[in-house]
Amino acid sequence: MFDVIVIGLGGMGSAAAYQLALRGKRVLGLERHTAAHSQGSSHGKSRVVRQAYFEDPAYVPLLLRAYELWSQLERETSQKLLTITGGLMIGRENSGTVQGSLRSAREYGLFHEVLDHKEIKRRYPPFNPQPGIVALYEQMAGFVSPEETVSAHLRRANELGAALHFEEPALSWRASASGDGVTVTTANGTYEASRLVISPGAWAPELLGDMKLPLVVERHVLYWFDPIGGVEPFRADRFPIYIWETDEGELFYGFPHQPGPPGGIKVAFFYKGERCTPQTINRSVSPDEISRMQRVASPHVPALAGRFIEAATCMYTLTPDHHFILCTHPRHPQVVVASPCSGHGYKFASVVGEILADLAIDGTTRHPIGLFSPNRF
Repeated sequence: MFDVIVIGLGGMGSAAAYQLALRGKRVLGLERHTAAHSQGSSHGKSRVVRQAYFEDPAYVPLLLRAYELWSQLERETSQKLLTITGGLMIGRENSGTVQGSLRSAREYGLFHEVLDHKEIKRRYPPFNPQPGIVALYEQMAGFVSPEETVSAHLRRANELGAALHFEEPALSWRASASGDGVTVTTANGTYEASRLVISPGAWAPELLGDMKLPLVVERHVLYWFDPIGGVEPFRADRFPIYIWETDEGELFYGFPHQPGPPGGIKVAFFYKGERCTPQTINRSVSPDEISRMQRVASPHVPALAGRFIEAATCMYTLTPDHHFILCTHPRHPQVVVASPCSGHGYKFASVVGEILADLAIDGTTRHPIGLFSPNRF
């Protein structure tokens, strides 16, 4: 008998298991793959973190707390997890990327600058902005490693007493009608707990089918290229993370160079996937896809026309409005549901873990999550 069972130990589930164990709860974590695996949505060496959030200013308070919790995890593990590089949100002055970021920065008093195309080029020579292109510069943007942070959350959860079972997928779950108690079945047996947290990523349509959530899963590709001229201009102490909205409406993003394999520099489209399921996703990446990535990105970052090194696939779980789902189950108050998704969720993993622990223990949270209610559908 456990206090809480957590289904799914990726970015969100690992953070929830840690937060629950930190509060002294008896936790069982169930994961269908190995720890910090590459089959879901929490891998690929780097994930952008930023605060001047163009998606909606309502995310900013959560981001400020997420940064605090990333730093707390660093202190507890004596491990460097958060890399601050600064960040550029680039596009025309009236683009959603620039205007949305500016709105959040102004509303919450975040340090920022608006740079014209000449200043972008002066500060960051690898960029090739044309006249009329501007950027919002955000000082506190950067990146975290999903594999390292998932591993850190899992390690701390285990040290705090959580039982973590890998390669043991949950086959089904059942909530008692009394509102207190759940049963989870795997191939290895049946487990009972007072509460259940379901953070299944791309497996949400299967495990949360009774909620009839309008979720779709998309295949997403990450690319690494050996930049023309070498990686020196792309070092993390010289080059920022960035998101670029092109005149054609394409949105792509990229990172500084990170030491170690695969090398080079990473770039990807923000949204450009084909629908899939975890069972049907195509893990191979075609030459046409690689060529298209370079064709869109290299006019803006010319060094990206260099040699292709590697690609990886992951899965986005999308809601129609690209906002998250964070709530207690509408019919089972002892069940907490998490789908912080739509391709921009990982930076929130640390604070989502705190929110899920709040909801599982108290049924409520001090954090503003009204935007994420499934009732909006």
